[in-house]
Amino acid sequence: MINIKKIYVVATLSIVTILTSCNLDELPKSSGSKNAVFESVNGLELYSNSFYEILPTPYDGVFLLDDHSDIIARTSVGTLLLPNGLSPITSSGWSWSNLRNINYFIENCESSELPEKNHFIGLARFFRAYFYFDKVKRFGNVPWIDRTIDVDDEETLYGPRDDRFEVMNNILDDLNFAIGNISTTTDSYSTRITKNVVRAFKTRVCLYEASYRKYHTEYNMQSSADEWYKRVIETANEIKGFSLHQGDNAYRELFLQKNPIATETILAVTLDADLQVFSSRNRKTISPTYSNRPSFTRSFINTFLNKDGTPFTDMDNYETKVFSEEVVDRDPRLAQTIRLGNYHRTENGIPIMSPPNLEQSYTGYQIIKGCYDERFPYDDESRNENAHLIFRYAEILLNKAEALAELGEMDNTEWANTIGAIRERAGIEGSSLTQMPSNIDPYLRNYYKNRFTNPVLLEVVRERAIEMSLEGLRLDDLNRWKLGELLEESPMNGIYVPKLGEYDLNGDGVMDVCFYKGTKPTGATATAFVDVSSNEIGKRFLANGDSGELIWNIGPREWSDKKYLYPIPEADRIKNTNLGQNPGW
Repeated sequence: MINIKKIYVVATLSIVTILTSCNLDELPKSSGSKNAVFESVNGLELYSNSFYEILPTPYDGVFLLDDHSDIIARTSVGTLLLPNGLSPITSSGWSWSNLRNINYFIENCESSELPEKNHFIGLARFFRAYFYFDKVKRFGNVPWIDRTIDVDDEETLYGPRDDRFEVMNNILDDLNFAIGNISTTTDSYSTRITKNVVRAFKTRVCLYEASYRKYHTEYNMQSSADEWYKRVIETANEIKGFSLHQGDNAYRELFLQKNPIATETILAVTLDADLQVFSSRNRKTISPTYSNRPSFTRSFINTFLNKDGTPFTDMDNYETKVFSEEVVDRDPRLAQTIRLGNYHRTENGIPIMSPPNLEQSYTGYQIIKGCYDERFPYDDESRNENAHLIFRYAEILLNKAEALAELGEMDNTEWANTIGAIRERAGIEGSSLTQMPSNIDPYLRNYYKNRFTNPVLLEVVRERAIEMSLEGLRLDDLNRWKLGELLEESPMNGIYVPKLGEYDLNGDGVMDVCFYKGTKPTGATATAFVDVSSNEIGKRFLANGDSGELIWNIGPREWSDKKYLYPIPEADRIKNTNLGQNPGW
């Protein structure tokens, strides 16, 4: 397999010094002959490999991004939601060194005599689009810079920001150029930028922009949303050669591979023990001391369908079902996403029955997606080697399904080929695989604040949240749907506890957890003890006092609509007063 991290090191040492400064007037400098780089295919290849550093880092990948969303209970409130946490002083991300590197390459490559140059310019323009998409999501209006800036170009260096909608049009132009000029269509290792990678990213970009224009009505851009939804469908239809990985445990298997499953994975960042390139996935997810201790909320777990495709929340008394009851006959992805009662881990290769550990999980819905089952050394050290999946085929189907639903163009055939196919791979049965819903799910409607009134669209939203959980898209989804209030209002709720005392979560005769108030009960044999006597910050309590859902009091969270955009960092605004500031900051 081609290892991008190793290539990047070689490229950096051999060809170019990548700048780390944030000043727009510093230019990339070549450490070798410019001709050696831009007049040879090997030189272009080595230089363009440096762009891959823009992708998610091996250590954290994308799995941490959802930790501070509405579906996760975690240790603490992040800067975005912490009262008085985010401000122009604490804001970050106004860095442009990667863009300078890309523009320098494009500018010099365009002057090259090599017939292959447009392939490499296409790669660079993909990464420029990738870079700018992140900036627009974070800051809205940003300066569009498509060339290397001279140190005396004060008009550009100290100019204003450009309109975000114009920047998004420029991003689209870059992606279309990349699709038209990158020479490779697929990569059997899923680690290189190909036409299909660019297409996958284009569906994500266009879906984001379509929704943003539709739901952020303060911009008065609703009339242009449909053309972006249409682009999602057109581009998704151009992606060929991929399918959903199949098998009883196929969903979970996708996220445990060192070498990504290429039938479904379109792009991944791979790791390498020989180069000491690891991730911290187990440690950041499971360790009770090192990690954010993320666990799913009950409100989210309730959205998993029954195995027969019917809503769990249509069942009688679903609110008071205990853990061992609520996980029976559910969407099989539930057992591949969290620990159920029959989940086994291994310790030095020895299987150990491992029901949810309430000392490690705030809610009891303890995550296993993307985590190795072996405890040593992964829970205690950052040693994971499983690849980070950046784009996969299931997302393409979901992007297309959402666009079809938004345009009112979904039919039963398209439903079966998108949402139905994803559910069938998961192991769900029944008519929901082939038939679009005609009635709205009241639980989902209420969860999403009546944002979606179309039952088909609402089911797509359900499927997206479940299928793509912990893949770094949730915050973007809430942003584009203008549902940021969920970040403040969604409860950090856990399993239902009918009364104080001990509970066997997996029916093996061993008490797994004891809920008590005040003094730890003598004679109790549980492996985990949870004191629910206080509802103070940093404590857990039962919603009804001595019974009810387990509630984690993470502390106050604060949302306001100005937070859809980060403030321009104060230090950068002082350097260039023409940048202005985002509304409300």
